[in-house]
Parts: sequence; structure tokens; C-alpha cells
Amino acid sequence: MSLTEEILSQLPGNVLNNLRRTDQILTSLRTDNQTITEVVKKNPEPLNSVDWDVIICGGTLGILIGCALAVRGVRVALLERGILQGREQEWNISRKELSVFRELDLLTEAELQTTIVTEYNPARVSFQGGTEVWVEDVLNIGVDPVYLLATLKTRFLAAGGKLFENTPFSEAVVHPDGVMVNNEFKARLLLDGMGHLSPISKQARQGKKPDALCLVVGSCASGFSENHSGDLLLSFTPLQNQCQYFWEAFPAKDGRTTYLFTYMDAEPQRLSLENLFEEYLRLLPDYQGVEISQLNFKRALFGFFPSYRQSPLQTPWNRILPVGDSSGNQSPLSFGGFGSMVRHLQRLTLGIEDALKTNQLSVSALTILQPYQPSLSVTWLFQKAMSVGINQQIHPNQINQLLSAVFAEMQQLGTPVLKPFLQDVVQFTALTQTLLKTGFSHPILVAKIIPQVGLFSLMDWILHYVNLGVFTGIFSLSIMIEFLVNNLPRNQQYYWHRWVDSWKFGSGGDYSE
Repeated sequence: MSLTEEILSQLPGNVLNNLRRTDQILTSLRTDNQTITEVVKKNPEPLNSVDWDVIICGGTLGILIGCALAVRGVRVALLERGILQGREQEWNISRKELSVFRELDLLTEAELQTTIVTEYNPARVSFQGGTEVWVEDVLNIGVDPVYLLATLKTRFLAAGGKLFENTPFSEAVVHPDGVMVNNEFKARLLLDGMGHLSPISKQARQGKKPDALCLVVGSCASGFSENHSGDLLLSFTPLQNQCQYFWEAFPAKDGRTTYLFTYMDAEPQRLSLENLFEEYLRLLPDYQGVEISQLNFKRALFGFFPSYRQSPLQTPWNRILPVGDSSGNQSPLSFGGFGSMVRHLQRLTLGIEDALKTNQLSVSALTILQPYQPSLSVTWLFQKAMSVGINQQIHPNQINQLLSAVFAEMQQLGTPVLKPFLQDVVQFTALTQTLLKTGFSHPILVAKIIPQVGLFSLMDWILHYVNLGVFTGIFSLSIMIEFLVNNLPRNQQYYWHRWVDSWKFGSGGDYSE
């Protein structure tokens, strides 16, 4: 019996079987001939009437935007395949990001404070052989998903929202004046919040294999030495199994959470999650300075996060909009959609409300609600630099050396450069400063990136980098002429505000300390 089998078989809830089922899904995702089920169809006949303004499929994160729309008077129906409830493991985020729950009137101040169950400082970034970088107030808040979702559910229902639990999505038919879901629910607009494996997104992408994957395994356990700090990004080993292993750790309400994650392409011969979990348990004692036998495991954590270069996903249908993980509206470096959903929650809420009021529900009108964002696209090169091809040969410590050099330069440039990047926000000025400083200080290390990532990826990145600068300039100009927009017709104002949002988020201009 492997150590993974031994540990996971002791946990309640068929954890080992769930891990292996997830691995089966991962295996199918790595194939080139995925089966596509046509779950979205078109019908030229009008519905003539609808019951809802918006139907949301997928409740775990869909409740966030569903509640935000309902409290603004939008008629919302939320379909969830099981019971809408949060998981036991905390979601980590930065405190300032939580302010959107107050701004959108989703939580009271007391409720917001109650949903925060852990808080730690400082957090560490470290790579083998390099300088440790310490930061404060970055992803250091642990939110209780069980309490958060239960509170939002109550708020949603009180605002007039309708929740249909144990109601899995089966099909959607797009009519000229609405969408019919499951041959039962009729609405003006369908929001797809069903996550990375959404059948709607899969059909929209025509079953395309992911361009990259992030595999994550971990656990929450007690028995560690007392430690009120965390690790955001840490590596203490060279390449192993053609993977660079990265670690995260932070206090949890009932122990300490530790993660092992790695970036890779979607080649079939790559590590499985069960293989990676075995690696996690093998290396955990060295990482945390504790024997496995001393730990009392509370939960096992695992998952994979596919990334596509063509993201955010732009809908090919009228009246259907992907949101959250379904849209791929996060960089290939990040995993877990809670932070991304919170970051874009106000933008999407106001945009969807505006689209409904002005009847801007066509493909072109909805596409600009999930626009191209160079601030996300530039991170593809970073993901490539933090991974290695399945048959590629590089020095075992090359990734560690590069990342150590980059973060040391970012630390010297200061908090305004370092903190946004660690929160998945890339800004033109900060990126340019980092590139110049690293290039001058470590020219040989930087030169090694080119054969590692490939010339095509580098040229593609340059285009996004230039666009990042362009978006930064346009967003600055747009702020100065905003007063002219008030004289435009309402439907033209809709497009203008969406363009401003795209420049703002596409340049990282939404971030502030």
C-alpha cells in the first residue's frame, strides 16, 4: 500500500476514490479526441415570454453574482446540481478585496467579519539557493466558505432570488428573445458558472485540449510546530519528474494547510494527481520539518486547473455569458476561481445589469463583458518559464535561479511592484522596471529563457506586453474624458463603459493599495 493510499483511506468521505475519479477526468482532458456533447442549440422561434431576467447554472461561485444581481432588482434563478453549500477548507484572499461585499450590499460589516476565520502575517516567497522575500497582507485572509455561501444564500432568497437545488444543467436552447434551460426555465440571459469542466464551455471550445495545466494537492492537518506565518510561493527542490514543485502553506482554523502545485503542458504521460500526492507526502517532512506520523490529517485537497491561451472565453452565442472559471478569466499562474470572481464581481454585476436594461444581449454585446486582457495574457510567458516541456532538457535549478533573481529585483523595487504581482495583477510600469533590472543584473539567466519558452511564445508575449502599455495609456486618457459620455445614448454608454472596464482591468488599473 502506498503512503497516499494509507493516509487517504483513513479520511472520511471516500477521498481516495474521489482522487482517482478526478484523475480519470484529468486523463480524458489530456486526450486529443474529447467527446463534445451539443448542450447548446438554437431555435428561430420566439419564446414570447420569460420567467426570469437571468438564469445562473452553477451555484458555488454563481451565488456571488446571483446575489449581487438580485439585490439590485434583477429577477434571478440559480440552478445547482446538488445542495448549495461551501466546502470546509478556507478560501484565501487579501482583506482589501473583500470590500466588494460591502460595496454591493451583499454582507453587513458584522457578517463580513464573521466570514473571516483566519488571518496571518507575514508571507514568504523563496526559491532554492535564493534570498527569502517577505510580504505582508497578501492572500493572508482565510474566508469560511460554509458561512459565506449560507449567508449569501439567505440574502439572495430575501432579495427575491429563486434557488433550484439538485437541479443539474442538461441543455440550453437559444431563442431570439430568450433562453430555455432544461426545457423548463426561461430567461433573457444565461450565465454559465459551472466551472472549468462546464459542458457549455467545452462545446464553445470545441473540445480543445488545454494549453497548460496546474496540478494541486495538499492537506489540512494538525501536529505542526506553532507558526503564524505563511508561504505564498516556495521551492526547495530542483526539477523532478520534469516538474518544478512549488509549495504554499498558511494557518487554518483547525490546523495548517500545505499545498504542492506544479505547472505543465497537457501531455498524456505527465504525472497524475495520485502520483503528485505521493510526492507531496514524500517531501512534506523536509518542507515543514515534521514527521508524517506526527500529523493528524483533517482533509485532503486536490484538483487540476486547465488554462487556455484563448481566454477569457468569448461566447459564440447570443444570450449566454460564461462567468468565473467557465470563462477562464484568470491567469494560468493562479488556481481556484474565488479570487478571480471577487476581483471581477462588481464589473460583471454592473455590466450585466446594464446589458439587461439596454437589451444588449447579442454575441458582440456580451463579448465585451469578457474582453481580451493583456494583463492576463502576458502571464503565459511566466507560466512557460516556470515549467518545462515533457522532453525538454534544462539545468535542474534553472527555474529556481531565474525566479530567485526576479523576486530579488522586485523586492528592491519595493511593495508597489511586488504586491500586485503576487495578487495576480500585472502592470506595465512595474513589469518594465522588473524586466530592465533583471536583464541588466542577470543577462545570462534571462537569455536562457528563450530556448526554454520558445521563440514563438516570446514573440507572442511581446505583442501582449506592447498591448499592456497601450491599454495603460488609453485607460488614463479615458478617465479624463469620462464626462463626455453622459451625453451619449444609453446603448452607446453601455459599450463605452465596457471598453473602459477592459482598459482598466486589461492594464491592471483596477488594483490599488
